[in-house]
Amino acid sequence: MLRAYKHNENHILCEVPLEQLEKGSWINCAAPDTAELNKLNELTGIPVDSLQTALDREERSHVELEDDYIFVVVNTPVVLETDAYDALPLGIFITRQYFVTVCLETNSVIQKFLNNSFTSFQTYKKTRFLFQILYKSATLYLKYIRNIIRRTDDLEHHLRRAMENSKLFSMLDLQKSLTYFTTSLKSNYMVTEKLLRLRSVSSQPNPVKMYEEDEDLLEDVIVEYKQAIEMVEMYSRIVNSTMEVFASIISNNLNLVMRFLASVTIILAIPTLFFSLWGMNVPVPFAENPFGFWLVIAISVLFSAAAAAALWKHHMF
Repeated sequence: MLRAYKHNENHILCEVPLEQLEKGSWINCAAPDTAELNKLNELTGIPVDSLQTALDREERSHVELEDDYIFVVVNTPVVLETDAYDALPLGIFITRQYFVTVCLETNSVIQKFLNNSFTSFQTYKKTRFLFQILYKSATLYLKYIRNIIRRTDDLEHHLRRAMENSKLFSMLDLQKSLTYFTTSLKSNYMVTEKLLRLRSVSSQPNPVKMYEEDEDLLEDVIVEYKQAIEMVEMYSRIVNSTMEVFASIISNNLNLVMRFLASVTIILAIPTLFFSLWGMNVPVPFAENPFGFWLVIAISVLFSAAAAAALWKHHMF
């Protein structure tokens, strides 16, 4: 999907035809095919190889300074399933004419701007738009981290009452999501630090102009990412510790069950031994006694009770 947008004189975001692009337009490309990438190359002059780099799901966050544009890749959070999250790379190209975003899928961060839920942005303020995307990405990370925390608390409360494999797998998915978030947030933080340093690089052919308001916004973005990194690292440790505790509980429960079954086996082996001895085809005690059967039963019960008492004394039950 290849679409172009621009704010009009009333500061309303409007879609514009690709054939009528003006300076300051925003071109958004989501899940593009080869034809759309070639079309985007014709419109902006950005090499197709660079555009395809932004579509690599494993691409790490970074900043590239080229002669005619700046290429920024940031990782944005996405929801995969109920208890599964991941990070998806978003490619941002800032040229002298246009602001271009390229993503492998429909991006929830970009949708916030398309839905005009971020009313303070303008497509022609390209530097500020970039920082606003970074800021929105950081706040979305924080939102999903809080969701993970609440979901983890719910799962922990449930697992305290009953161990279920489905709940343990959900906890594992949340643990993996926090790991993905940790890596992505640290990469994004490095991007913001490099963008902050660009204000002092005058020798680079840099099409981005950073004003004082933009620097303040970027500093706010850095603060948000620092907070997100601290939160995700802290709760990653908590979830890891929780998983280790539940693993220990499962192992301990298994040991208790095995110990109980071993005790039951020992107790049942005693009457089995007596019945085997008195079942042989040779003369045995009480063979002529009319109460011999009951005497054997009583003896086996007595020895079994003694074994059970000994096992109980040693906490085997």
